[in-house]
Amino acid sequence: MHLVMHDAVPEDASFVLRTADGVRLRAVRRGPRSHVWIVVAHGFSGSVDGAAVRRVVDRLSTRTTVLAYDARGHGRSGGLSTLGDREVLDVDAAVAYARASGAERVVTVGFSMGGAAVLRHASGVPGYGLTQAPDAVVAVSSTGAWSERSTARGPLRRLHLLVETGPGRTVARRVLNARVDPSTWRVRPVAPAEALGWAVMPVLVVHGDRDDYFGLEHPRALAAAGAAVWLEPGLGHAEVAVGLELLDRIAAYASGADL
Repeated sequence: MHLVMHDAVPEDASFVLRTADGVRLRAVRRGPRSHVWIVVAHGFSGSVDGAAVRRVVDRLSTRTTVLAYDARGHGRSGGLSTLGDREVLDVDAAVAYARASGAERVVTVGFSMGGAAVLRHASGVPGYGLTQAPDAVVAVSSTGAWSERSTARGPLRRLHLLVETGPGRTVARRVLNARVDPSTWRVRPVAPAEALGWAVMPVLVVHGDRDDYFGLEHPRALAAAGAAVWLEPGLGHAEVAVGLELLDRIAAYASGADL
């Protein structure tokens, strides 16, 4: 059961969500009151206080209501990060809040780690006690695999060091304010591309041909699993790379526009 603290929460305010496994998440709501809500799930080391996530939220909230939160183990939220595994519970709590607040249409928009989380959440992966479902999903710069190791790209190698080693997790905590569960990647949860076949709502994958974390094999795998794909020339990775025009197109998609 979700404990959703939303009584008398003013617009453009911070508040607290609690996930089904008891993690407290710092969240914010932005934008005009609308029947369409966008739930934003950030990437690893992100936060609603960070410039890149703020820019995304600010732009999307010019069109509709936006709910964004610090994922578990990040920013002002509790818990430990599992890089897209138990983060499905964070997404579930946010969608529950939007529904309880009167949203008629909820679209989850995730970036990188958040993209993997919204894809897996939309698929209703068993074993997590998920109770909510969005009306559509957008995953930007998401992996299709679990614990991607097929690339020699430097940024991804560094991410593995941050997650898999004690010194790396210390750096992640002190420098990136990301607290990582040491058991991350010791198990193999269902990967986004594996889970996607269970999703019953529209799923859009947005990926750049200059993504230095996840190559084009990832959107191809997600497309083969049933997702629609926007392959964006010149786009890099996640929030820091997404331009305002692309955010406007994502907001239009979320509203149900026929693009």
